[in-house]
Amino acid sequence: MHQRPVRLALAAATATALTGGLLALSAPSALAASGLTGDFNGDGYRDVAIGAAGADVGSVQSAGAVVVLYGSSSGVSAAKKTVITQNSTGVPGAAEYGDRFGGSLAAADLNRDGYSDLVVGSQYEAIGDRDGVGSVTVVWGGTSGLSGGAGLPQPSGLSEWGGYSSGVATGDFDGDGDTDVTVTGQSRTHLYNGPFTRTGTPLSHQDVGELGSTYEVFAGDMTGDRKDERVYPFGVDGDPAGDISYFRHDPGNWDAHPESDYARVELPQADGSDGVIADVDKDGYGDLVLGNHLDPDDGDSVDSHIGGQITVWYGGPDGPDPAQKPTVIHQDTEGVPGGGERDDLFGAALSAGDVNGDGYADIAVGAWGEDLGTEKDTGAVTVLYGSASGLTGKGAKQYSQDTAGVPGANETDDAFGMSVRLVDLDKNGKADLVTGAGYENGYGAVTVMRGTATGLTTSGAVFLSARGISLQGGADFGWTIAQ
Repeated sequence: MHQRPVRLALAAATATALTGGLLALSAPSALAASGLTGDFNGDGYRDVAIGAAGADVGSVQSAGAVVVLYGSSSGVSAAKKTVITQNSTGVPGAAEYGDRFGGSLAAADLNRDGYSDLVVGSQYEAIGDRDGVGSVTVVWGGTSGLSGGAGLPQPSGLSEWGGYSSGVATGDFDGDGDTDVTVTGQSRTHLYNGPFTRTGTPLSHQDVGELGSTYEVFAGDMTGDRKDERVYPFGVDGDPAGDISYFRHDPGNWDAHPESDYARVELPQADGSDGVIADVDKDGYGDLVLGNHLDPDDGDSVDSHIGGQITVWYGGPDGPDPAQKPTVIHQDTEGVPGGGERDDLFGAALSAGDVNGDGYADIAVGAWGEDLGTEKDTGAVTVLYGSASGLTGKGAKQYSQDTAGVPGANETDDAFGMSVRLVDLDKNGKADLVTGAGYENGYGAVTVMRGTATGLTTSGAVFLSARGISLQGGADFGWTIAQ
């Protein structure tokens, strides 16, 4: 059993709106920002923010950084980027040892100015004389991209080394038209209701209560009511693959839960430690895609497949039916390349987007523990395609650093596929794949492949290493990518 990185033990959030990355985009006027989620400079092209939580800032080790690559008609390149740390002008706090700024990321317009903002978790930020508490920063979008920022209010009673902000997600959870934020870490979960002022003050905020030890959260609309549901998977004794439930807006709900306007819905047969919500069958309802990367004997009562698997729980007017039989896909499913082997970690990273422009959400699945040839843990990414019949293995494609046209080469411990993000960076209506190789050369790298009508193309693929963009230290570049 190889050692899993902090990124999996303290998983970064994945938050994908139902239509995120699937809509045709139009150019913004000269006087207005685009309003697109993930467009930090308002030019009509989506951008991508990549965490480097282990990066040194000057002489300060593992203070953390975020690298922002700005989209354009030709995609992204190292020539058009911003590197943000807690020493950047206007960003609150200061770079300190072990803060891990950039450990979790989520993008959304929080202050209704038309520019997407970036929510950044610092998992082990010290607060006063308490070490490892964690904090959340919003970095504001604007005409020149991301700059400045504000801290979100800290919940009371946070403990040392709790890792608050290990998971962050955004969405309109109450259907009022404003973006909200949820943050989790260890057993503490908090909800911030938008809109937000430039000082980081939300309309209101409240403690969600203890949901068990959880480091992950993702959100999306599974009921078609324009209100995003929130999913907080967490491992429990006897079910380390994750106890799955979600929260839906239910005004007047008085079930003794601290959030009186939300109801908790259990999915007792579901398992997974991460996930994404997207409409893979184009029926107007977001579907819940869960990744369970554990092998069957990694713990008691683990319902998985050797090498890992994903499951799809289809949405509807009342959300996913707990009694439904989900679609199960793994590397031994017909049409899926490769084969299931111990510790492949298939499903350890997930993202959704329309790769070929057919209107169905497709799913990128990271398997960073995949062995290829003689190289151990070199990693791979599989793209599964949505259809009228849902997500299947038909036409699935696998990509690694030995795929023709992909820069680099398979090497032991590259961990290609540690993170994945499907996002249309060049405004051609097809999602591009951004994937992190979190251990590449010991400090991390990302690769970008463009989407086309026939799927991903490796022609013109972009490779960016931590050292190539001047990140120092272990960096952990590519462990997290903002959704």
